Parts: sequence; structure tokens; C-alpha cells
Amino acid sequence: MLLVGEALIGEEPELAHVDLMVGDKDGPVGQAFATGMTQLSAGHTPMLSVIRPNLPAKPSTLIVPKVTVQNMKQAEQVFGPAQAAVAKAVADSVEDGVIPKDKAEELVLVASVFIHPKASDYNKIYRYNYGATKLALKRAMDGFPDVDTMCEEKDKSMHAIMGFKVTRLWDPPYLQVALDNPNLDAVKNIISQLPQSDHLILEAGTPLIKRYGVDVVSRLREVKPDAFIVADLKTLDTGNLEARMVSDATADAIVVSALAPVSTINKAINEAHKTGIYVVMDTLNEPDPMSILKQLDELPDVVELHRAIDVEETEYAWGSIDAIKELSPKIMVAVAGGIRVDTIPDALKAGADIVVAGRAITNAKDVRQVSEKFLDVLNKPEIDQYRVMTDF
Repeated sequence: MLLVGEALIGEEPELAHVDLMVGDKDGPVGQAFATGMTQLSAGHTPMLSVIRPNLPAKPSTLIVPKVTVQNMKQAEQVFGPAQAAVAKAVADSVEDGVIPKDKAEELVLVASVFIHPKASDYNKIYRYNYGATKLALKRAMDGFPDVDTMCEEKDKSMHAIMGFKVTRLWDPPYLQVALDNPNLDAVKNIISQLPQSDHLILEAGTPLIKRYGVDVVSRLREVKPDAFIVADLKTLDTGNLEARMVSDATADAIVVSALAPVSTINKAINEAHKTGIYVVMDTLNEPDPMSILKQLDELPDVVELHRAIDVEETEYAWGSIDAIKELSPKIMVAVAGGIRVDTIPDALKAGADIVVAGRAITNAKDVRQVSEKFLDVLNKPEIDQYRVMTDF
């Protein structure tokens, strides 16, 4: 048996992060336990967890410091409050029935413990490591998270220490603001006026990218670091190269033209998905997007039904949304070209997941007010980030 648990609790610098393994003494965890006891590493010396001197916890638990211990002060923090916290959490878990008492002599634990070099409050070190160990142990014994929970939650939250959020599109509908003005200062000013919303997408428009290059995405992030940013290259050739360029520029999606050769679209999708970004297939001037989609090795993430600025007097072409969505339950459809507040309900009723608006927002006298009207029509509440960051 080999069970794995993890938990993060507290605030810096006393923040506690515990990774642990639980298993039989004669299994791989037992082997790791014995190896850790006999093959010491400078600055990462393992130790048994003890509730007090001469009273080790059961199941026997080996504590391994994650951060290199460089002085006696750090050693005291590991051998003091952290060691006591892990031991007490293991003992309480046995008493609470998380670990069956009749298994206490058969199992062993290996716990990897993080203590920040700037940690100083012993009380917090103890309490945070106690909580993290107990939670990690319960998760290990319960098999948390199950695969369905992981798939359900993977795009909803952010890593607590990473420092920024990678936004994913999992809760449509969304408003995408097309930033086509080839004046960077003007665009940054527009972005600064847009409201903070989990249902707002920024599009680095083709004219903007043609003037400044794909690295303009990083300049937009200076204003909204966590935004989902689409790089509208309308790729027609070298699909893999341009997808990689967009990913390296920290964009979240690349726009590929449906007029490109099928091989180019395939290469763009393949490369984009390797790097974890989305692909939008823009149908501008392509009268039959379904014929293109059926030829692809892998579907794009978004199909954008796009009416050009120069032909906005023509009718919307939204009739193929249902057919597109029948190809995959995960595919999303965006609609673009002269979208206004009063046309959004029709777009949503037709099945659109993303409505793309440009001048109606970017040329408005009050960008915030107009964009908020667009968002209000979507009728989507903000994601509860506190719930996302909390256990279920």
C-alpha cells in the first residue's frame, strides 16, 4: 500500500506545507523510511516524530525537512515545534480513527515538511504544521482528491504561492473585449478602465500585434496580470511556430484562421495544447466552418463565428452553433462582428459561449460603464475564490 497526501495551511513566513506518504513497513514506503534513516543528506537530516522526548508517534513517522537547514535556529524550529506538531497530528489521527489503531504497528509515514527560512513564531509553526499534517494524513487515507474532483476543480482556482492566476475558460458565457487600436498607450488606458471580472477576456487584436509584435501581451499584463489574453494572429502558415511564439509571450490563446491549410491548423492546435494554451479558429470569410472542423486531427477549443467589420450590414451567421457543439461537449463558440448590448441575448439564445465586442466598448466615452452593461447581460456571478481555496 502507498497512499499520498498533501496540505498547505497558514500564512507566510510560518506557512506550513506537508507532503506525506503512508504505507506498509514491508512496502515501498517502508523502504523509503529505512533509506531515509540510513542515508543522511546535509541540511535535510530526517528525524522521527516524537510527541515528547522518549515518546514517538505511532505509526512511526519520519520527518524530512524540505528547506536546507543552515543554522541552529532553523534546526531548533524543525526539531522543536515542527517535530512536535507532526507527531501530535499523527497521534490525534489514530485517536480520531483516521488511522485504524490495529494498523498503527503495520504502517509507517514519511512526511516532508516545509519551514520558511524567515519563520520565527514557534506557536504558528506548531499550529500550522499540526493542521497541515493532520489534513494531509486524512486526505491520504481518504484518497482525496478523487479523479472527478480534480477534473472539476482544476481550472477554478490558483496556486497559493505562485503569485498570479492562470485563468481558464470553464464557466461561460464570457465577454471578450477586442483591443484593435494599434496605439499601446490608448489600449492600456482602456484596459485600466475595464472592471475586474472572472468573465472578461482580453483580445490583443491583429492591428495591435502587427505594430508591436506578440510581446505586446506582456505589456497588457502590466495592467491586468491575471487576465485571460487572446493573441489574434489569424495564423495562416507555420502554425506550430506561431503557437509557440504566442505561448512564450504568455498569451492564453492563439487565433488561427479557418482559411489556413488544414495541416497548419493541425500543427497550431497540437503545439498550443502542448504548451497549455487554447486555440481559437476564426471563421472570417470561411462560409462552411463545419467542413474544416471535420478534417482536423484535433478540434480547436473555440470556434469564432466572425463577421468582418467591413460587412457588418449583413446578417449574423449563427445557425451552425448547434452543429459545431455536437462535435464535442468541450468546444466553445464565440460570436464576433458588431456585437452590442442589445444583441447579446440573441447570441446567448443561439448558444454562444463568448461574445466578442470591440468598438462598442473601446470607443465608449465611459468604458467601465459600458463594459459593465455588457457583463450584466451575461448574468454570471463572480467565482467564489474563497470557496475555491477552501476544502470541501
